[in-house]
Amino acid sequence: MTSAPTVRPAVFAAGARAGRARSAQDQVLHSLGIAILRGDYPEGTLLPSEAELTERYAVSRTVLREVMKSLAAKGLLISRTKIGTRIRPQVDWNFFDAELLNWRLEIGLDLRFLESLYEIRLIVEPAAAALAASKRNAEDVAALQDLIRQMQRPGLDRKTFAAIDLDLHLRIAGASGNPFMRAIGNIIEAVLITTLTETAPAEDPQRLRLAAANHAKIVEAIVNGEAAAASRAMTAVIEEGRHNRLAPILAQAAAARQP
Repeated sequence: MTSAPTVRPAVFAAGARAGRARSAQDQVLHSLGIAILRGDYPEGTLLPSEAELTERYAVSRTVLREVMKSLAAKGLLISRTKIGTRIRPQVDWNFFDAELLNWRLEIGLDLRFLESLYEIRLIVEPAAAALAASKRNAEDVAALQDLIRQMQRPGLDRKTFAAIDLDLHLRIAGASGNPFMRAIGNIIEAVLITTLTETAPAEDPQRLRLAAANHAKIVEAIVNGEAAAASRAMTAVIEEGRHNRLAPILAQAAAARQP
């Protein structure tokens, strides 16, 4: 019996917290976090003084200091006595933090961020697929084969296809037997579902069949215990998604540079 893909409310409503009532501390945290990610306060620059921020947000120093602790824990800033609070370089930001990822989704995924996402996927997921080929058990095999059958069903809409696709990638991470692989899959889940939804081929039956066939190659290699083949097949799937997602952005940028 075929099970339905898991639709995760926290994923499809990434940033849903923005629509709920927040405490004053949450509101300031969200506002400053978004402002930093958006570039309102560029990397290396100082935030306004504590006095200015407490007045701007109408909160106490205690609330503001808790916000600063949270932002510092996410790698966004660093405070120095007699110097102030400085925005850290983006390479120091902890994008494995779920709240930080949700903020990033709220302001949109630019080319720099998408390239970084695909780079980390190309590092981690082929290795996870290779490990899964060595460590998968009967339950993993049955689940992966079921997901491929779901992916091959005709008439899938974009969101359903993306949900199945995401379930497949996360199941492979779990089948690797490495808890760090699975943890990384959970952390980048919100970003993955966004990019998978935007690149899902459900509006084109031919692309849908090709995507399902390419994912089936990953599963076949895992089921057969072929680690190198599983890694290659996963790399091919991610590279295809990368091309489909980035090509329109690059084309648009090139057109904008034309005189």
